Amino acid sequence: MQRLTLDQWREMFRSVEHFAYHLEMRDRYAVDEEKEEFARWRAGKLEWPTAREDWWRPWHTLIQDTVQRGAIVLRARIVSEPVTDYIQYEWESTYENIEAGEEVRWLPRRLATGIALPGNDFWLFDDRKLLVNLFTGDGGWAGNELLTEPAVIKLCHSAFDAVWQVATPHGDYQPH
Repeated sequence: MQRLTLDQWREMFRSVEHFAYHLEMRDRYAVDEEKEEFARWRAGKLEWPTAREDWWRPWHTLIQDTVQRGAIVLRARIVSEPVTDYIQYEWESTYENIEAGEEVRWLPRRLATGIALPGNDFWLFDDRKLLVNLFTGDGGWAGNELLTEPAVIKLCHSAFDAVWQVATPHGDYQPH
């Protein structure tokens, strides 16, 4: 397993010609990059910055550059309802993803029962590369796996399409 550096992420997205799909299926993530901000949010001490330069990060530039080249970047999130505090926090910060150029949709987990889903979150790049995101049981980061097996890619593409078709666009979804 590995953890991609920002340069490796850049290379993954620079290779995208048509699409990058991201499927998230956890109700809580505990990644180091968000711990401090999430703790401030939970304590009621975080106000979302309105000035773009206060929240824009290299990740947003990477997404924006990909979209400006003509590729689409779609993110679908499957969530339990009522949502966890983490999902509420994530929903509130999704304006950043959208501003960068992603399209984001939400699917209540109860509506995903008939969908064959892979066991892990992933990024799918042009049906050529599948980057699987691995997490510990408590939501900590465990690493990535890069897969290219056609059958696995087909399963993940099919799962993403099925989720996307029934998921609610971010602007219409209200977590509860």
